[in-house]
Amino acid sequence: MPKTRKRKSVAVKKYLLIPLLIIVSSSSPASADNYPRNPNVDILHYAFRLKLNDQTDVIAGEATVTIRFLAAGVSEFYLDLIGKITSDIPAGEVATGMSVTSIEESGRPLAFTHEENRIRIRMRSPSTARGRRTYTIAYSGIPADGLIISRNKYDQRTFFGDNWPDRARHWLPTVDHPSDKASCEFIVIAPNHYQVVANGTMVEVTDLPDGTRRTHWGETAPLATKLMVIGVARFAVQYLEEYEGISVQTWVYPQDREAGFSDFAIARRILEFYDSHIGPYSYPKLANVQSRTRYGGMENASNIFYHEGGGPTPRWSEILIAHEMAHQWFGDSVSEADWHHIWLSEGFATYFEDVYTEFTYGRNRFVQGMERSRQSVLRYYDRNPTSPVVDTTITNLNRLLSTNSYEKGAWVLHMLRRLLGDDVWWKGIREFYRRHQNGNALTGDFQTVMEEVGGEDLSWFFQQWIFQPGQPRYEGTWQWDETSSQLEIELNQAQTDGTFFRMPVELGIYFSGEDQPRIEVLELGKKENSFTLVLDAAPQKVVLDPDVWMLMEAHLEKRQER
Repeated sequence: MPKTRKRKSVAVKKYLLIPLLIIVSSSSPASADNYPRNPNVDILHYAFRLKLNDQTDVIAGEATVTIRFLAAGVSEFYLDLIGKITSDIPAGEVATGMSVTSIEESGRPLAFTHEENRIRIRMRSPSTARGRRTYTIAYSGIPADGLIISRNKYDQRTFFGDNWPDRARHWLPTVDHPSDKASCEFIVIAPNHYQVVANGTMVEVTDLPDGTRRTHWGETAPLATKLMVIGVARFAVQYLEEYEGISVQTWVYPQDREAGFSDFAIARRILEFYDSHIGPYSYPKLANVQSRTRYGGMENASNIFYHEGGGPTPRWSEILIAHEMAHQWFGDSVSEADWHHIWLSEGFATYFEDVYTEFTYGRNRFVQGMERSRQSVLRYYDRNPTSPVVDTTITNLNRLLSTNSYEKGAWVLHMLRRLLGDDVWWKGIREFYRRHQNGNALTGDFQTVMEEVGGEDLSWFFQQWIFQPGQPRYEGTWQWDETSSQLEIELNQAQTDGTFFRMPVELGIYFSGEDQPRIEVLELGKKENSFTLVLDAAPQKVVLDPDVWMLMEAHLEKRQER
């Protein structure tokens, strides 16, 4: 992502803080991203053994990969791993990328090729349906990306995984796509002045005779590779009160101990809110980690990384923490099966940070946030009038981190909540999470669940809000007819991009001496709409969407009497 985006001044989430270039294929199927899937290969588990040192940036790796083959007759498969650059290296620079030295199955070497950043592994014998095999890949090199080896703001050497979206392949041989999730473990040997944090549960910490330390972490829940990371640095670590057996931890630089322990203390309350409202948390721990991630926050499963901050006393906002923790449910446990459906991750996390705000601080603060995000969506549309939320024309994955994925995705959930009602909407959210926990989903899967719990067809809703660009622009007038005691309203859809929206919209009618409006629901199902309401008294003011439930532009004025 070539620039930094901010949704709110208090929170910078997965918006790039430094430039990034990703090279992708020029072709893009109409219905899926361009990753070359193999439907007959299912990765079950990765075990990564890594050796780190302070003398060079070279890492020595060994990955043991357990695969289930879903069909008989598979004779080869591929893993992603960025190869070593051997030409056009600038003077004074070192070659980056990984060299594979061997691949084995049950201790016996296999033939392989490593070309165009993919390892092609030829199996000793064809697969059997549902058969499992384990392969070990030995490799080494200097990662150009993915594992960020650098010095932190205190000039101390650190190693931080930063895989989103498909940068795990720079240092880990994997199927580097969110559709193939697997459990994982990291066994890291590093100089003993470092501490290591990774996904899941700490299994072992052993100081070795040569001045290094072996640290072993393991996660049994299946994860997307974008979430499999380690953090290796000098840390101050705090263990907060557990929630339902879940360890809640803070890992920050020792120099930022006071600020970090203070800011991340809120994590247990946020964890309890999401766990009680959405469904059970999927992982054994929740660690908030100060890091060198290029993003404001990165939702690595059970191991959330936050940018280290630029000042001497960094502060991490509650809303940022709420966003990244919401991802543990949506984006991590329920992962998008296709990159173009990333709103199921970012839109959900954005809306649930707002819902957390609503339940914690009240509806007024919540509405203020929704109004700000509505303006962001409108501004984004002005610059990108042909882009829907699920935009299958995008091939540069960085462009998916847009207002459409975040704020408009959040607004889709907000409008659906109003359409179905709170009870049905929450029932649908919980069922969607239950059904796809530790798995993958597409927009159609979410639509199916919401239709089942709501008992109605929602294809029109998802078509116009997810797969069609824009939003309605209503223009109209109102007039009070004293003789008939009728309020006359004319409302037209005035957008000029050829789109049409069908939505119920609330009308607020304010009377003299009353603070709260009378609410009427108008079914705006045509380009031109006329309504007549019989009232007991003349209205003082008439407002569209007084409670902020609708993504729209609106101009409703009192008609001038002739």
